Amino acid sequence: MNSGSSSLKYKFIDMTNENVICNGLIEKINVGDAKFSYCTFKGLSVNKHLYDIDSHYKAIEYILNTLLDEKIGVIKSIEEVTAIGHRIVHGGKYFKKHVLITSDVIKKIESLISLAPLHNEANLMGLKACEKLFGSSVPQVAVFDTSYYSSLPPEAYMYPIPYEYYKNYDIRKYGFHGTSHQFVAERYCEITGQDISKLKIISCHLGNGSSITAIKNGKAIDTSMGLTPLDGIMMGTRSGSIDPSVIFYLAENGILSVPEIKNMLNNNSGLKGISGISSDDREVLKAAESAGNKRAALAHSIMVHQITKFIGGYIATMNGCSSIIFTGGIGENQWIHRQKICENFSYINLKIDKNINKFTIKGKESRISSEDSGVDVYVIPTNEELAIARKTVNAILELD
Repeated sequence: MNSGSSSLKYKFIDMTNENVICNGLIEKINVGDAKFSYCTFKGLSVNKHLYDIDSHYKAIEYILNTLLDEKIGVIKSIEEVTAIGHRIVHGGKYFKKHVLITSDVIKKIESLISLAPLHNEANLMGLKACEKLFGSSVPQVAVFDTSYYSSLPPEAYMYPIPYEYYKNYDIRKYGFHGTSHQFVAERYCEITGQDISKLKIISCHLGNGSSITAIKNGKAIDTSMGLTPLDGIMMGTRSGSIDPSVIFYLAENGILSVPEIKNMLNNNSGLKGISGISSDDREVLKAAESAGNKRAALAHSIMVHQITKFIGGYIATMNGCSSIIFTGGIGENQWIHRQKICENFSYINLKIDKNINKFTIKGKESRISSEDSGVDVYVIPTNEELAIARKTVNAILELD
C-alpha cells in the first residue's frame, strides 16, 4: 500500500515468485469523483468513476471487495492476504529499518507528521484502515523512505545551525525516496553484474516529488531532500531549496502568513508555480514545445539546471562517478530532460546515445549511454511496491 493524501496505489504480489497478481490506483479520494483502476495478471482491466469514496477506509474497502469479487476478483477469501506492507515517508530518528507495526510504532509515526505533513498522515490513514478491514491477525509492516539514509555521514546530515537544535530537537537531514534509490541501484548491479561495494552511483528519482542520491560503495552518502521532502531540487508543486530569507521577507512584510508560506512552498511552487500551467511535467512540456510558452520553458530550464548542479556536486563529493540512473515518472519517460542533463557532463566523457535515449520510455529499462561513454547512464523503472513487499517478508521472517 502506498497511501497519499488523496490517492492510494496498491499491488497484490505472490512473494513465492514475486509475480504481481493485481495492481491499481484510486485517485481523488474525498473529492466526489474518484477514479478507480484495477488490472490483473490475466489481463483483465477495470477503470471506473466512484462517487462515494470519501475516506481511505472506503477506498481500501472497495479494493478488498474487488479482490473478492466473484467475477473479477483474484482471491476467494480474505485469509489469502497474509501480510500488508506500507510505505511510510518519514521515520525520523526512530526507524533505521522496516518494522512490524505496533501501537508504539503508530505513535512514533504520528509524532513525525509535522515533518512530512503531506505524507505521514495519509500513510497512517491507509495503515489504520487496513487494520480495521483485514483484522489484527494480518501482520502489517512499515517501510520507511528515510531508513536507507541511516548511513549518511555527519557532514552530510548536519545543518550548520547551533548544535543544540540537533541534540534537543533532532533537526537534521533525513532524506527520502530511499526505497526507490536502493531498488534501482541494486537493479543496476543485477543488470550489469557489478559489485555495488565498488561503485559510485548517482540515482535520480524524478517525478512529482524528486530527489537525487549519491551512493558510494553500496551506501548512501548524501541526498538532496532534507529534514522534510520540501528540500532539494524543484518538483511538481514544491519549491526545493531556496534562501530562507525569502520566508522572512514574506512574513515580515505581511505578504503571506507562515501557514500561507508553508502552503505556497509545498503546493503552489515548483513546475506549477513557475509555469503557471500545471504540476504535471507532461502538460508543461507540451506548452513549452507546441505553444512556445516561455514560462513553461523556463520551468524546465530551472529544473535541468538544478539537477545538473546536484549531480556535479555529488561527482565531486565521491571523487568520480561510475554510473547515473534515471527513474521515477519524469526520469523514466521524459527523454529530452535526460538528454539535456547528460549533455552537461561531456567534461567527464559522458556520452549519450540519443536514439536509444529517445525510445527508452514507458517502462523500458535500458542503458542510454554510448559504448564509448566514460560513465554508464541507465534508465531503470523503479518498483517501490516490490521493494516494500520484500522488506515486509523480511520483517516477518525476522520474527521467526
